[in-house]
Amino acid sequence: MSATILVVDDRVGIRRLLQEVLQGAGYKVLTAAGGSEAMEITRENDADMVLLDMKMSGMDGLETLTRLKKESPHLIILIMTAYEELEVLKEAKRRGAAGYISKPFDIEELKEIIAEKLRAASA
Repeated sequence: MSATILVVDDRVGIRRLLQEVLQGAGYKVLTAAGGSEAMEITRENDADMVLLDMKMSGMDGLETLTRLKKESPHLIILIMTAYEELEVLKEAKRRGAAGYISKPFDIEELKEIIAEKLRAASA
C-alpha cells in the first residue's frame, strides 16, 4: 500500500509540480491551497504525511501545523519554506513538525526525505 501525502501550498505551480513528482514516485497525492482546506481534507481522508508551506495567506503554516497535529497526532508533517527563519523552524519542530525542506528544493532530495520519514514512522 502506498502512502498518502497531502501537499499544502497557496501556489498552484508548487502543488502541481509536487503532485506530479510524488504520484510518479508511487504515492497517492492530495492537494490543498491553504490551512482551512488542509483541515477539511485530513478530516475526510487518511493522509500519512503533509508537506506544509509556512508562508500562506489566511491560516499560516504554524497555525495549520498546530491544528493538524491536534486533530491527527499521527500525521508526519514536513515544513516547506523559502525562508529559513531559525526561530520559526524551532517553533515548528516544537509543535510536532518532523523536519523541513528549503525551497527551491531538490526533487530527489525531497523524495529521499519523504521515504525516510515514512519508513521511520512505520518501523
